[in-house]
Amino acid sequence: MADTAPKTPRSPLETFAPDVLKGKAAFVTGGGTGIGFGIARVLGLLGAKVCIVSRKEDVLQSAVEKLAAEGITATYSVTDIRDFDAVQNAVDHCVAELGGLDILVNCAAGLFHSPAENLTENGFKVLVDINLNGAWACCKAAFEPLRAAPDGGRIVNIVSPFAWLSWPGSVNAAAAKAGLISMAHTLAVEWGRYNIHVNNIAPGPIGGTGGINRMADDPTRFAEEMERTALGRVGQIGDIAEAVAYLASPAGSFISGADLLVDGGRQYNVVPSKVRNLHAL
Repeated sequence: MADTAPKTPRSPLETFAPDVLKGKAAFVTGGGTGIGFGIARVLGLLGAKVCIVSRKEDVLQSAVEKLAAEGITATYSVTDIRDFDAVQNAVDHCVAELGGLDILVNCAAGLFHSPAENLTENGFKVLVDINLNGAWACCKAAFEPLRAAPDGGRIVNIVSPFAWLSWPGSVNAAAAKAGLISMAHTLAVEWGRYNIHVNNIAPGPIGGTGGINRMADDPTRFAEEMERTALGRVGQIGDIAEAVAYLASPAGSFISGADLLVDGGRQYNVVPSKVRNLHAL
């Protein structure tokens, strides 16, 4: 198995001014584990109060304890984001507990692989419900408190670079993420008048996540992926979390409708062997 363990992460306080997000409140779906937890942690370390959302209470309880141990004010809501009423209740809980809502991060996602011809109706629908409809439910439920945010509301969606290309074996996730990207562009235009910024972040191969760990079980495939990645290595969860923090901070005050690739140059390195041969000249 290839080594996908991320290097010791740097503190976001080495990158951002302390308390740059002080007084802000963030709602992070999928915040109990992985990239979602990393995002909640970085936002919290930079001064934000956070509410994390997932379907598993034990995971959320553990995550909140870890956040609290680092001095982060955190709460949670057990929520299936496919249930609009449950999402509205979760947002209401967040606002009541944290005193408002400034930042929404749509990170919750589902994924499984299947050839398109073998995919069932429910197999297609379930990922659209999680990855697209669930994100829409969060945006709609969060609209009023985000509109009331003193410095403007921020919505950041975690998407996938494959949504711009093709995703063989994952037509359901590809369609859902492409829809989410387009939805963000439209909301950025419609809700800009309310000073709500809407942006997308597309991660590349990130160490310490389930997807890259599964890929690493196949050394050949992992080596090919690293060759595709121009920087030649996996990223860290903190790379994604700090990108979210950037868009949520005052530095992102004139950014909306943007798609930020955080993929080590993978997407545009379509012929790695040609690049290798260039350097051999």
